[in-house]
Amino acid sequence: MTTAAYDVVVIGGGIHGAGVAQAAAAAGYSVLLLERRALGSETSSRSSKLIHGGLRYLESGQLGLVRESLREREILLRIAPGLVQRVAFYIPVYATTRRRPWMIRAGLALYSLLGGLTRGTRFEALPRAQWDDLDGLDTNQLRAIFRYDDAQTDDAALTQAVMRSAQKLGAELHCPANFLTAKWLGDDYMVHALVNGEETACRARTLVNAAGPWVNTVLERVTPRPSVLPVDLIQGAHIILGGATRRGIYYVEAPSDRRAVFVMPWKGHTLVGTTETPYQGDPGAAQARPEEISYLMETFQHYFPERRGPLLDSFAGLRVLPHGPGPVFHRSRETILHPDDPERVRLITIYGGKLTGYRATAAKVMGLLKKSLPARVALADTANVMLTP
Repeated sequence: MTTAAYDVVVIGGGIHGAGVAQAAAAAGYSVLLLERRALGSETSSRSSKLIHGGLRYLESGQLGLVRESLREREILLRIAPGLVQRVAFYIPVYATTRRRPWMIRAGLALYSLLGGLTRGTRFEALPRAQWDDLDGLDTNQLRAIFRYDDAQTDDAALTQAVMRSAQKLGAELHCPANFLTAKWLGDDYMVHALVNGEETACRARTLVNAAGPWVNTVLERVTPRPSVLPVDLIQGAHIILGGATRRGIYYVEAPSDRRAVFVMPWKGHTLVGTTETPYQGDPGAAQARPEEISYLMETFQHYFPERRGPLLDSFAGLRVLPHGPGPVFHRSRETILHPDDPERVRLITIYGGKLTGYRATAAKVMGLLKKSLPARVALADTANVMLTP
């Protein structure tokens, strides 16, 4: 019996795995994606649902990440109009806010500059006459409100749309498919997986490990054993409250520790998030902790004291960050692409990654893999492939 062979086998069906599958198929390569549960069922359905440049990353000097994210935001607004929508963001500045109005203005000016000073990067200080029309936002000791634009999406729906696009370009999907092992045979990998309860095998010229919080678990099943980067799993919890937030997304500081928290509209309700809590244990068991729910509820009620919507739901996703000392807030959010061999790349592990930058990350992965793949005729440019719900 002939074993199927692929140029690229991707492990993990989150947004980055789907993005790599699309990029590889668009470049003319044969692709198989293995997803153990459902597309976008883990971290890629538990994010803050934002397609944004990352305004807060300016404070830690991550200018390249912000510039790339703003560029990718504009591409997604163009190619996925039914999935990504531009939304107004509001930053209220109170007497007790850590960042003063001049700091916010300077940050937004730099944000606009990194975005190319286009129409979509404009910002303004909201006139006082409009302050009382912001979903019940507390105006006591309010000093200023800044308005700018970013975007929002349904993260799981976007992941599914990217994978459908990959399949139209020729990629294959096995789901549910639990990756078991991969062994290098000299010219390619022999990959074993449990697909619909039956063990199957295929050959792969290259592997992409896009397993999110499980990336190092995947590497333990590869022979010869690749090097592993030490990482921390950081839980981000969210809550959904009854009652709609209609004017846009509010970017506030949690009163207890001055962390950034978003209050945003979500499917007729209000989504509040996120937290940054170190996580240990089974990544599949992540859920919002009682203290995280209380933290987010208190933050919401601090800024919207007249709103008393019931708690409808909560969820939590896991970020993969480089291991290191110091506050999580100041750690780099740059995606790390870790190859098994810089000279002849046969396996790439994606550590971390932002929802907004999935397409750019996929392009970088393919740039590395092409060192080990045969020449192919490209079928499409993912920057111009339309994505539909």
